[in-house]
Amino acid sequence: MAEKQEKEEQKDKKIESYGQVLLGEDEHNGKIQLMTIIGEIEGHDVLPAASKTTKYEHILPQLASIEDSAKIGGVLFLINTVGGDVSAGLALAEMIASMKTPSVSLVLGDSHSIGVPLAVSTDYSFIAPTATMIVHPVRMNGTIIGAPQTFDYFQLIQDRIVHFIAGHSRVEKEKLEQMMINTGMLTKDLGTILVGKEAVRQGLIDEVGGISAALEKLRSLMAD
Repeated sequence: MAEKQEKEEQKDKKIESYGQVLLGEDEHNGKIQLMTIIGEIEGHDVLPAASKTTKYEHILPQLASIEDSAKIGGVLFLINTVGGDVSAGLALAEMIASMKTPSVSLVLGDSHSIGVPLAVSTDYSFIAPTATMIVHPVRMNGTIIGAPQTFDYFQLIQDRIVHFIAGHSRVEKEKLEQMMINTGMLTKDLGTILVGKEAVRQGLIDEVGGISAALEKLRSLMAD
């Protein structure tokens, strides 16, 4: 009895700390690991304590552990992020895309900026009808050196993002670049907002749906 209570307390603590939980076990295909990517993707700099963050140094080893586990048969990612550190976000996206463990993403609320590569990095992706995705050019805070090399560096970063998204979705590179430099939608920025089915129509996301559809699809991938 005490051992069971201790396991439940550890489970609750893991949900509270990392937004993770193991869902029901399938006799043949293993358990489903639920993971959340929320708030802002924190990179090499620590964000203020009041900010909701996803720390990539927490997620990367957990993904490696999942990939190495014989008990976990699939991963479901719940995504609601405003974006964040490009380097950290791409590292997470590359890690997810390289996993053999079946994976499904579900965009709830937002998946902006570097959240777009994260949403498309899984084997299959869903978006809620009212959820949004924002595609925009690379931006940088801090001191900017006014030299051609600065622009070249920005272009290099943007090319990495564009190639990843195009390689893991149905949207073409040229179309993605057009959406990035759209001047008619965001009042204080360049870019494009895609809501629900529009993200599917443009080829970024596979299907509009919710948690039941995402779980059903993941279980079918695990069975295959």
